Amino acid sequence: MEFSIPDFFDACRRGDLAAVETMYAQNPELIQMQDQRGFTPLIIAVYNDNLTVAEFLLEKGARVEMNDMAGNSALMGVAFKGHTSIAERLVKAGADVNQRNANGATALTFAATFGHLAIAEMLLKNGADINLRDSRGKSPLDHAIIQENEPMIELLEKHIRQSSV
Repeated sequence: MEFSIPDFFDACRRGDLAAVETMYAQNPELIQMQDQRGFTPLIIAVYNDNLTVAEFLLEKGARVEMNDMAGNSALMGVAFKGHTSIAERLVKAGADVNQRNANGATALTFAATFGHLAIAEMLLKNGADINLRDSRGKSPLDHAIIQENEPMIELLEKHIRQSSV
């Protein structure tokens, strides 16, 4: 079967595990490639909530630390989108919870900004640094306050109190 690199990326986007497996078998290097925006197959799969494809890619050696042209990692993508089970899987695979993008944001920054409480809790339990500030000088707590997200504010403030004891 003839296929193109965009076909592989599209299969990852759609969550078509059978097609991903077939194309990978023909060309294993596909899992580390990046498209014109710097997206990797893993970033595309997790952003589109395709856990089975993401797990396959991770099992085959997809690198969790790779990022797109804006510096966003797969973990940042799921923290933005709110895909908790994939976020947990990425952390178990070794994703750096404190990796920063071009604007200095971390996965915790995205979780706090977009109100994904379960992801924020999981990141904090796995060593996310609550004090990292983005390029505008804002911490995850600052972003939660801007969004007026009381449950997130409470979680982050509680974590700050506990870590200062």
